[in-house]
Amino acid sequence: MTAAPASTVPAAARRVRLAGWLLPALLLLALTLSVMLGPVALEPGTVWGVVLHRLGLLERGDWTAAQEGIVWSLRLPRALLAAVVGAGLAVAGCVMQALVRNPLADPYLLGVSSGASAGAVLALSGGALLTLGAYRVPLFAFAGALLSLGVVFALARSGGSLTPTRLVLSGVAVAYLFSGLTSLLTLTAPDRELARSALAWTLGSLAGTRWQDLGLPALTVALCTVGLLGQARVLNALAFGDETATTLGVPVRVLRRALLAGVSLLAAVTVSVSGAVGFVGLMLPHMLRLLVGADHRRVLPLSALGGALFLVLVDLLARTAFAPTELPLGVITSLLGAPFFLWLLSAREGRA
Repeated sequence: MTAAPASTVPAAARRVRLAGWLLPALLLLALTLSVMLGPVALEPGTVWGVVLHRLGLLERGDWTAAQEGIVWSLRLPRALLAAVVGAGLAVAGCVMQALVRNPLADPYLLGVSSGASAGAVLALSGGALLTLGAYRVPLFAFAGALLSLGVVFALARSGGSLTPTRLVLSGVAVAYLFSGLTSLLTLTAPDRELARSALAWTLGSLAGTRWQDLGLPALTVALCTVGLLGQARVLNALAFGDETATTLGVPVRVLRRALLAGVSLLAAVTVSVSGAVGFVGLMLPHMLRLLVGADHRRVLPLSALGGALFLVLVDLLARTAFAPTELPLGVITSLLGAPFFLWLLSAREGRA
């Protein structure tokens, strides 16, 4: 690794500082817009008045009970969950790219999201046969994510060394396999209403989000992000290769497995509440690396903010672009992410 020229350090520091201020401000603005806009448009003063009143920081204003219900019960929990899911997927993609040293890696392309979806739909279709209560969907999603990741790595290593191309191709194949399993479970479910709901959910949706849906994913994303940020120096070492990391005293095999398990948990919990939303973990970390460099002490927290901002805006677009019809989140992220993936692939081949 060569040190950055002295003249470029202040510019890089300025970009980091700018992103550190700009992303939280834009996220706050996006959350406000997401609560304001919909079939019933609301003023920003009403939105923040209701929020501050509910938090006990403001007396009740002249808004109606219906407006308060729209803000507090319908739109705010949904907007916050979009931020949590976006942050989780972006962090998962950022860490996965460092662990496998492949900028094309993300939970969706490597089949982790599809495995988690299959596990979640299996838990939903199992109904009363499964007695794990409210945690059965995330637990089954986690099991599906770990299983799919294990199959991907087994396939990628079966022909010898693990190359980026083999890893991505194995991930795509496993993603199709688990997507097919999810479709089979959905279409053969005896409860037709459940089948329709599961099919819509697998395309990515935050419709019907309630406050009680926020706790587990928010706690998981926060703990995993803090934990992974504590391993930022290790991720920096792994990004330069196993030999370099070993030379620096990093127990590569043990840490890689532990971090992949953490990433799978992160992806599984987010997928269990939103469905398989693709390309967030691919696009955001890559764009932020271009802006602030490859140091994971900077990229990880900024990826969390960027992912949160991105998915809040995507959810807002999904609700409002073709209202009253609501688009699945996965449709919009695929329309944006597929061209980005092709550009990234073309750029890599150009450098090869």
